[in-house]
Amino acid sequence: MAKTVTESVILVDPEIMHGTPCFRGTRVPLKNLTDYLEGGESIDEFLWQFPTVSREQVIAALEEMRHLLIARVS
Repeated sequence: MAKTVTESVILVDPEIMHGTPCFRGTRVPLKNLTDYLEGGESIDEFLWQFPTVSREQVIAALEEMRHLLIARVS
């Protein structure tokens, strides 16, 4: 069975928010999520403030960031 390649939930496009990494399909910068979490806010609070982002996108972004971090320090 062939392995399927999944599209990143994080998009960097110079035409969207001047190339700031955003959640795909939105204009919500990924930094907003990290700022909320660093400030002690919950994912639910973030989702309430940014309704164009889904819970699945948040979880996928966190997993993607984790994998990138692990790969970088390995």
